Amino acid sequence: MKAVATGPEFCTSRCKDTDPEPIETYTPYSFGPIHSEYIAPRDARVAFMSGFTGSAGTAVVTATKATLWTDSRYWVQAERQMDCNWELEKDVSIRSITDWLIQEVPEEKQIGFDPYVFSVKTFSAYNANLSPAPRMLKSLPVNLVDKVWANRPAEPSDNLVRLPDNIIERTWLQKVEYIRSIMRENPYKPTAVLLSALDETAWLFNLRGNDIPYNPFFYSYTLLTLDEIWLFVHTARVPDDLRTYLNATCYVADCVQLMEYGQELNQLTNYLTRPSTRVWVGTEYTNQALYELIVPEDKLMTTDYSPVLTTKAVKDATEQRVLREAHVRDAVAVMQLLVWLEKNVPAGKETEMTAADYVNECRSKQKFSKGPSFETISASGPNAALAHYSPSSDTARVLTVDEMYLVDSGGQYLDGTTDITRTVHWGTPTDFQREAYTRVLMGNIEISRNIFPDGTRGINMEMLGRRALWEVGLNYGHGTGHGVGNYFGVHEWPVGFQSNNIPFREGMFTSIEPGYYKENDFGIRIEDVAMLAPVKTAYGNNFLTFDIVSLVPYDRKLIDTSILSPQQLDWLNRYYQTVRDKMGPELKSQGLEEVYDWMVKNTEPFTTTQSSATVACSSFSLLLTLLPTALLHHLL
Repeated sequence: MKAVATGPEFCTSRCKDTDPEPIETYTPYSFGPIHSEYIAPRDARVAFMSGFTGSAGTAVVTATKATLWTDSRYWVQAERQMDCNWELEKDVSIRSITDWLIQEVPEEKQIGFDPYVFSVKTFSAYNANLSPAPRMLKSLPVNLVDKVWANRPAEPSDNLVRLPDNIIERTWLQKVEYIRSIMRENPYKPTAVLLSALDETAWLFNLRGNDIPYNPFFYSYTLLTLDEIWLFVHTARVPDDLRTYLNATCYVADCVQLMEYGQELNQLTNYLTRPSTRVWVGTEYTNQALYELIVPEDKLMTTDYSPVLTTKAVKDATEQRVLREAHVRDAVAVMQLLVWLEKNVPAGKETEMTAADYVNECRSKQKFSKGPSFETISASGPNAALAHYSPSSDTARVLTVDEMYLVDSGGQYLDGTTDITRTVHWGTPTDFQREAYTRVLMGNIEISRNIFPDGTRGINMEMLGRRALWEVGLNYGHGTGHGVGNYFGVHEWPVGFQSNNIPFREGMFTSIEPGYYKENDFGIRIEDVAMLAPVKTAYGNNFLTFDIVSLVPYDRKLIDTSILSPQQLDWLNRYYQTVRDKMGPELKSQGLEEVYDWMVKNTEPFTTTQSSATVACSSFSLLLTLLPTALLHHLL
């Protein structure tokens, strides 16, 4: 995307036009008002300003400079997409951004921002660094980028839909009552919960939309009280059958009062005028615009995440079952891709783009398919060294037997969301490529086979995914895993291995995805989705392990069994037997004999005679308690 408005020109024309006081700097944040990794085209303000289309980045514009901060996944992409008016800072920390602002903005001057695109926690982190400087953040009622965006895409107009009864266990009324019970039991006695994240409202009411690319969400807010429910949406998109479903024609505790999206500020203000009200907000996802209204302080209660997000993170029995079923069908599509590539790549006619298109086509033919869950990462050779590269007509490489190939893809299905990565080589890999791949696989296995108490945090076992790489001086620069939803976002918070994720509980789903990337040469990532499942131990109760639900074999020629321990090799063989048991009947039922034969061939058990226990296989969880917190944070 080519930048439409350069930074300095923009701030010269707009930063002074902010009555009653002008600002020195403006920050068009990469997120829209939904605080989601993926945003609607109408919210892609950083892309409009700079040309950069990556999913993570912060832009800052002054009268003389325009600067973008993004992480290592997008450095090359940003340099390709931005013009000479923009500077790239290869950092994503708020400290880096605020240090830059303190250097560029005079004391006592104001830095403008749109409070709808800053979460409470993000604003607090900025303010903590800037206010002592002193530089002041100024909340602006209108986004300045929108003022110059002449052809800003229109709002979506498609109707909202409800999930069918056969794939849900809890009705929206049951969910509402459960959240209300949490409110009643809370010692701080909140009278309302404010929901800002789009997946919160979609989950609560079992509704879906298509406002956001790759995500079945819709623009919304919810204010849920102990005896009222206000749902803020574009009401014209709620058909009569949904109004009936939501009991939208009455005004008692189990009736949803539909209000127009955009009226949430007024309604929240009105609610706060009532006596003895206290609003519960999750600071990670509630936007600053709504938070600013909740005064005085005794009307506010905060936690990192709302009770809806933490409840949604644990799948019920039906959600677990259908999400597993979705992964079986999804594995069919991925196997079809790998078989097709194995046959056609030697001819030298397939590209990263055709491979991405093919796997999307295969998924589209599976039951309940709703499209991809994110833009497919189809990357060969040096492109795979960019952890989140996606091919375009300008960058797509021809696939060859001489290069490694990484495909990270996923599907949205009515009953689940999938995300899986496989790395393959069709020719003769180098010894280093085999070792690097095997060590990545070892990290995946070590996390997957880990046994730990219910309630353990992912960060306390994250290093298991890195240990085999660290032993030879290798590492990777991205997270090790994230939550996965049921026809929701492919990166579903607050589950995962980062320091701000919640503790693991039975019924959660997370990805496990260590990797290694050699710049300008190749990239490796092995990603599976797993369910947190109970496990029997000799002496203790309430222990968990990871039950892998992704069911596609790894590339045999890249596995060096001589550095796998017996325990790792045993895990791998048991996983392959699971793939056979679950995928064999599915492939047969779909009449895919060729894919079935490929699956059987690629899940032959490995022998133990060549392996050696060169890597200790006992759990390393206790070792993590000895590592400084700062080191763990640095790894994220």
